[in-house]
Amino acid sequence: MASDVDLVPLVGRADHLATLRSALLDGVGPGQTAAVFVTGESGVGKTRLLREAGDRLRVAGALVLTGACLDIGDSSPLHPLLQALRRFDAELTASHARTSSAVRGLLQMFAAETAGPDGAGALLERVSRGLHLIAQGRPLVLVLDDLQWVDRSTRQLLLYLLAGLGDLQVSVLAAVRAESLQGAHPLRRVLTELRRLRSVRVLDLSPLDRAGTEQLATAVVGAPLGAEAAESLWQRSGGNPFVVEELARDLREGRDGLSETLREVFLARVDALPQAAHAVVHAVAAGVEPVAHWLLAEVTRLPEGELIDAVRAAVAHRLLVGDDDGYRLRHRLVAEVLAHELLPAERSVLHRRYAEALTTATAELHQARLAHHWRLAGEPARALPAAVAAAQEAERLHGYAEAHRHWSAALQLAGPPAASADGGLDVDRAELLRHAAETAHHCGEHARALSLLEELAAAEDAPPACALHIRRARYLAAAGRSAPAEAEYRRALTDVDCTPRERATAAAHLAELLLHLGRYADAGDRAREALELAAEVEGSVSEVVLASAALGFSEAYLEDPDAGLAVMREALDTAERAGRPEDVACAYLHLAELLTGPLNILEEGVVVARRGAERVAELGLGRTYETRLLAIATNGLFRVGQWAEAEKVVAAALRHRPSGADAVELLLARCRLSVGYGDIAAADRDLEAVATVLAGGGARHVIPLLTLRAGLAMWQGRHDLARQAVQRGLTESRSDDVGILAALVWHGLRAEAEAHAARATVDATAVRRLREVAERVARKSEHAARPVRDVVDGFLALCEAEVSRLDGSDPALWARSVAAWDRRHHPYPAAYSRLRQAEALLARRSRTASAGRLLREAYQVAQGLGAEPLSTEIRTLAARARVVLEERGASADGRSVTRAEPVGDELAVLTTREREVLAAVAEGLTNKEIGQRLFISERTIGVHVSHIFDKLQVRTRVQASAIFLRNRSE
Repeated sequence: MASDVDLVPLVGRADHLATLRSALLDGVGPGQTAAVFVTGESGVGKTRLLREAGDRLRVAGALVLTGACLDIGDSSPLHPLLQALRRFDAELTASHARTSSAVRGLLQMFAAETAGPDGAGALLERVSRGLHLIAQGRPLVLVLDDLQWVDRSTRQLLLYLLAGLGDLQVSVLAAVRAESLQGAHPLRRVLTELRRLRSVRVLDLSPLDRAGTEQLATAVVGAPLGAEAAESLWQRSGGNPFVVEELARDLREGRDGLSETLREVFLARVDALPQAAHAVVHAVAAGVEPVAHWLLAEVTRLPEGELIDAVRAAVAHRLLVGDDDGYRLRHRLVAEVLAHELLPAERSVLHRRYAEALTTATAELHQARLAHHWRLAGEPARALPAAVAAAQEAERLHGYAEAHRHWSAALQLAGPPAASADGGLDVDRAELLRHAAETAHHCGEHARALSLLEELAAAEDAPPACALHIRRARYLAAAGRSAPAEAEYRRALTDVDCTPRERATAAAHLAELLLHLGRYADAGDRAREALELAAEVEGSVSEVVLASAALGFSEAYLEDPDAGLAVMREALDTAERAGRPEDVACAYLHLAELLTGPLNILEEGVVVARRGAERVAELGLGRTYETRLLAIATNGLFRVGQWAEAEKVVAAALRHRPSGADAVELLLARCRLSVGYGDIAAADRDLEAVATVLAGGGARHVIPLLTLRAGLAMWQGRHDLARQAVQRGLTESRSDDVGILAALVWHGLRAEAEAHAARATVDATAVRRLREVAERVARKSEHAARPVRDVVDGFLALCEAEVSRLDGSDPALWARSVAAWDRRHHPYPAAYSRLRQAEALLARRSRTASAGRLLREAYQVAQGLGAEPLSTEIRTLAARARVVLEERGASADGRSVTRAEPVGDELAVLTTREREVLAAVAEGLTNKEIGQRLFISERTIGVHVSHIFDKLQVRTRVQASAIFLRNRSE
């Protein structure tokens, strides 16, 4: 149904419509995503704009799915998507059988979805595949109204969709009531996160200006307004289109005596309704929109003909709108006004009628609505079962935030323990507490989880003490409170009443906690204990995988890398045989971490990380474990100098839009690239995001965070900030991880050397402390595995060379650092060391030819990596020393090109791996054949070949092969 006001033109929004089409359709390519969030006050015209934009996008060829969020928030997981699919299915004709089948298949998937070990990630994966089938190659636009009421599951779905779905072009257009986003509204965090994406924008829909207000009012009234009427309407409406329409209608109907406030406008409109229409509006205001026609009939108890006439009157008076789903108030402000017009008993009667009607309906019950109405009807005994069923429904769809809300509501309905004892509701309060605590833990409400757990522990029928210790430890660890978490695990292990499985679980979790704290020896001891305990318990796969991860790291740091690898590979085999997705993912994760971390087997680690990422994506864990594995791959690629490939990997991982702790490693990985590239703004954003997420987290992430902050500050010339970051890392960290500590110490000594070079103050105390820490790191590394010592030795060589810059840089020390990093195939620190070696030689005015060669070699590597800050410093030194880094030449086609000055061995700029690839290229092998020979993916070989072309400044494989053969013959 539509009233005459619906026929008025859309005023003052032409530019917005053009912007929406450009952002959501014209500017979005295949496989890309975009989103526009329209915000504004109530009545500003967001819904009308969405409807007009959706119609135009549909005409332009897009597939538009339209849904709206319920005004009971988290109570209905994924409601907007389900509603949109049902609407779309109802619109399809017989000629769209294939599309209809895809839509109904996705709806059936939701109906059959059950909670499982693969978690919410698998559900999102299946939704993406279903939408892909529905779109059939067309651009897909999801239009969502009233996003301020969005449930947690739909928020997660939005983040996932905006991550990109392969070749699916998907856009999101959503409206948000601005005044609803106050305080800690969860949508505020989502919008803040999404606004960082270039493809996402927020469009603030402002009220109409005076000219627009008069134009809209003139269209409604049907005649130009007089000056006095126009001024009065402008002053009273403030340009709000809804209020303008209401006041203009009053003018048209001659109701000039209405009050100037919105409440009076709405109440006057309701009072003008026939009695039956009056009852209809009050009923819809008390319901959960949309209110279906049959449900409204049950609540109002009006005869069919009278009900239709009443609805028509309410629509004509601009209070209701109707569509196939049911009826809504034209503006929710109507409900806010009418809420004060009914007596409590009258509101209770309406909610009771809703609940009774929903209970007797033959269709599937919507438990969330049922619980809502029984509660407001003052029937806790009837609301409680519905709340529990709603919680179970939410858990089935992995909507833990919604489930927690319902379990909490069930607890409130059940009342305090004394109420049950005095003849209250017959309910297992301990069971409600257990579910409420666990769902709070899963949705990140760690303080709430701990509070509920303490209440559970105080209950008469509380779980055994050992189970409480383990659960409390898990919650504490998730909340970042490592010390009390460790104490709880130890209490569980000493509790004589613990079962063998509980002991194995406690030991395995404690081992992993110690691993994250960097206490590798202790982690190994606990891991062995956990494995011994797990061997006596049938089906303890998770405990075995968790303990093996800790043991593998421990062995790797205790000079037995082969044993550590063997443990990790066995853990992976065990997980694959059992088939539990999270166990497989955990095994891949820790194996990749072991290879790219302690063992420094970077290329194999990258391969394992990528293979693991593909595997866990198949298992439905793309947003969590795949993201973390791709972060590990990114770090490995960064270290071996494949920055272009690393950038592609991190971009692919960010399409999943990870949040919380899952995003930390990925943001740190991207920040390393940003610091290397010199993208200061991007690096600073990532560092701030990581600092917010960590909020006092462990040294495993805090030290790299501070190291990156120091590196960024040094490229900015802020040696004081770099010094502060390093000193904070040394003060606040208790990590035994000698690798990350060595990198931090190098940055600290480099900051002091940079300050000295800039003739700024050098902190002698800081230098002394850093040298002491470096000596301590050297002693600790003597007890580590050989690969760990190799990396630490490289950083210690940098440290010693940086110290020499304080009293005359020693080129011999820098030469040693160059050799150390060349042996480890880390091109970036090797190029930095070449720069400093050349600087030291030039300062001593000796071997200037060697200095020039070093600068050219460093410059070619820096240019190949894209390390602009390092390239800039090399150019500055070369200009000062009159060293030519490049010379102009002519290409084969006659164009001017830049070529590196010959340095004797033209292959000197290539890494060892790149030389291996070039040798295979010279044999005439394809990228696929080279990958098979070197056990590297074809895509990685392509990146190697691209880097080789850039460094040798050639365009074809023939030219590259000629250079290789010429230098080999020499």
